[in-house]
Amino acid sequence: MPNQTMDLQELAAYLQRDARYLHKLASRGHLPGRKVGGEWRFTVAEINHWISMKLPEYGEDELTALESSGAVPAATDEPVIAPLLAEACIAVPLEARTKNSALRELVHLAEQSWQVYDAEAILSAITQREEMGTTAMPGGVAIPHIHRPMPNAVGETVLAYGRTLSGIPFGADLGQLTDIFFLLLSHDNRTHLRVLARLGRLLLQPGFVDNLRAAATPADTWQVIDAAERELPSA
Repeated sequence: MPNQTMDLQELAAYLQRDARYLHKLASRGHLPGRKVGGEWRFTVAEINHWISMKLPEYGEDELTALESSGAVPAATDEPVIAPLLAEACIAVPLEARTKNSALRELVHLAEQSWQVYDAEAILSAITQREEMGTTAMPGGVAIPHIHRPMPNAVGETVLAYGRTLSGIPFGADLGQLTDIFFLLLSHDNRTHLRVLARLGRLLLQPGFVDNLRAAATPADTWQVIDAAERELPSA
């Protein structure tokens, strides 16, 4: 449910973080939430947005905990990205020279999964998400995504990937250009967190981004991702 709210204890379980630490963050205005009847309440969509903005600051331990969050912890030693990313949804190179054209081309790639029911609605949603704050990260990587699940526009969770031949302006700090793009269209909030966390863990692995840039075909790219996932340390 996109407008689902959580209390402090539910948020702690959702993020696999200590409730006292989260209370401190919220009280200092560093965590999006509001008090209702003297108790903190947090909206899932706002929390997911906050996580996506904080992702570059997370280390391996934090990302691993986030990845395995949920009532039934997910196995952290199984591939997550590779099974969601079909070769048909990979473009090397991605034919885009601007931010808007990159987003449009990524949505077109996602359509090849046959899980996208309303491409224009998805494009509008990820464009609005970028207006809230860029998804560009250090190192020339961006993870554009929808702000909340859109069951009328997308079926199962979809990933699309593109790499431009040269970097394009995507809003990264200090004017850094971006050439590697993962588009994430999540079916549910738990999957959204898990995929973001797994991508974050992969991006921390030495050589991963360089290997992506060296991959000359969609098949090579998929192999790089699959191999990197299988080499991740278990929790």
